Amino acid sequence: MATVGVDHFEALYRQHPDPWRIASAWYERRKRALLLASLGREQYAHAFEPGCGNGDLTLPLAGRCGQVCAVDFAGTAIERCRARIQEQGMAHVEALALYLPRQWPPVPEGGFDLVIVSELGYYLDDTALAAFLQGIDGCLAPGGELVACHLRLDFDDRQQGTDALHQALGSLPGMRPLFEHREDVFLLNGWQRQQKDDA
Repeated sequence: MATVGVDHFEALYRQHPDPWRIASAWYERRKRALLLASLGREQYAHAFEPGCGNGDLTLPLAGRCGQVCAVDFAGTAIERCRARIQEQGMAHVEALALYLPRQWPPVPEGGFDLVIVSELGYYLDDTALAAFLQGIDGCLAPGGELVACHLRLDFDDRQQGTDALHQALGSLPGMRPLFEHREDVFLLNGWQRQQKDDA
């Protein structure tokens, strides 16, 4: 078992402008709307979105955040995301091509108060997932929220089971569950990191 490489994603994005029909498929649009509706705050200071792809979640997320750091493996996807950000005049959104978890974006002072891991974690093998979890643990602010959304159906590139992946995210230090939305096709969870004086 090995983490799915960046070349795989780069090839998919070069072959098709929207490889998973994120922008057009009703399933994807509905899932995105549910994720955004599940966020408990109207506004967040600084969000981190690993696995941002072409930016279909990034753009609506930007309307609710003071700053957004969007990251993806694939340079082609990031180029498209940056073009959309520029077109919308979203100077508070940064899109970075980084090979997570080996590379990690700069963490704002105090940490991110929102981290969204959507359709990403199951591509990581055990070693990469452990490093990714460590990175999430180190960048999430006290009182910050972690949201995860992943397909539950099996597919060829899967390295992690969705239920086990979400359990691992929810088991990071100081996490308390906020919500769970479970369907046959996907799982959506949210947690909040407790403040030190709440622990």
